[in-house]
Amino acid sequence: MKSYSTQRRSLFYLWTDLLLLNCAYLIASGVNWYGAKTFDHQNYTGILLISNLLWIVCVNLFEIYTPSFNSQNNLARFWRLLLTGTVHLVCMEVFIYLSGNTPQISENWIFAGYQVFTILIFIVHFTITAVLWILKRSRVMVKRYIIVGDEDLNDLIRPFYENQYEFGYAYCGSFQFDSKQIQLEKLEDFIETHKPDFVYCALAEMNTDQVKGVIRLAERKNTHVRLVPDYPKFLSKKLNMRALEDFPIIDVRTKALTNSDEQFTKRAFDLAFSSIVMILGLPIFLLVMVTVKVSSKGSVFFLQERTGRWGKKFKIIKFRTMYSDAHKYGLQHSLGALDPRITVVGRFLRRTRLDELPQFLNVLKGDMSVVGPRPLHKYDVDMLMGEASHSFQKVLTIRPGITSIGQIKVGYASNISENLLRLKYDMLYLNSYSITTDIYLIFLTIQVILLGKGR
Repeated sequence: MKSYSTQRRSLFYLWTDLLLLNCAYLIASGVNWYGAKTFDHQNYTGILLISNLLWIVCVNLFEIYTPSFNSQNNLARFWRLLLTGTVHLVCMEVFIYLSGNTPQISENWIFAGYQVFTILIFIVHFTITAVLWILKRSRVMVKRYIIVGDEDLNDLIRPFYENQYEFGYAYCGSFQFDSKQIQLEKLEDFIETHKPDFVYCALAEMNTDQVKGVIRLAERKNTHVRLVPDYPKFLSKKLNMRALEDFPIIDVRTKALTNSDEQFTKRAFDLAFSSIVMILGLPIFLLVMVTVKVSSKGSVFFLQERTGRWGKKFKIIKFRTMYSDAHKYGLQHSLGALDPRITVVGRFLRRTRLDELPQFLNVLKGDMSVVGPRPLHKYDVDMLMGEASHSFQKVLTIRPGITSIGQIKVGYASNISENLLRLKYDMLYLNSYSITTDIYLIFLTIQVILLGKGR
């Protein structure tokens, strides 16, 4: 069975080659290769469709996108690519002959397209291979991993990683428990020092409590857990394993947005949605700026240090909803509608969530996401670290958001119980993330804005 990364790589190459194939035929149809004064476009779409389908069949037949550790050198892969292209050409010529569609022009066009396609595909594949080789050699975007429980496990893992097409992996060391004690404090220091992307656990050298402890630790750290059963250690010399996908590994989902596709999709959605809101909402943005400025003394915007992803500090941007001398009351949490620090305009902005509008600038900067747990002030962070440290550290593994389930259900938290309730909703979001969930929460937020039910 192919791994997720192998499937993603195969799809990338497939779509790239299909694009090149169609471009090659377009070039061949636009250039007077064989002295034809006109080109018959009548059957162009049908022939092009058959060509695309045949290419998909050929690449699956010869498995040119599937990495094989028995023939990993690039020269062998390029020969397979040439063979696949030749078989594809023969199949197309046979199809043209059997269909009887204007043989002279169609056959010449197919052969001309094959020539262009061969040139393009070799240039593009060579460029991709060269770039990946340079990135791997330069150790850019390298994945780091450590081993917990048995250092000898690296003798099985390293050969697979060294032959990867991708950017490469770096072994950062191993951690062994001194006894059957959990010793998570030492392991946490070890992870903080090496900052690995993956933690491989040799199950034969660990008890149940240690495995559970490692998983809980990884949930609040920037790392991913992979459990390795014991039997490969004894059977490795007898097994003929082609690729890392055949290596028996149990992936443990220890953090939200684990794979790069989820991260890319969420970030792309954030950028697109924020840009649209900032452009279409510009009149409202300017109107609120003027209203805040003329309604009370002070600046239009309110900047405050908040805690973001992995505990990093950043300046959150909001429309000012309190009087400029609000600090004299000595209050930290908002008291809702009864809070004397909030201006008349500020109450309206809070109910409609319009005070959050400038935070789309934080999203564009990369400090925040459109949907995610709310970024908290230091005293809220200290409070939750004392009351629910593990859950809160897990929440810190993703970017904070402008809106969230907790913000919709609870609103602005004014005490510890409301903070804990909002944290509970945030944990629910982490465990059920999808782009459709984000869109659904955005619609709920719009409903809150239109009905003025925010607090």
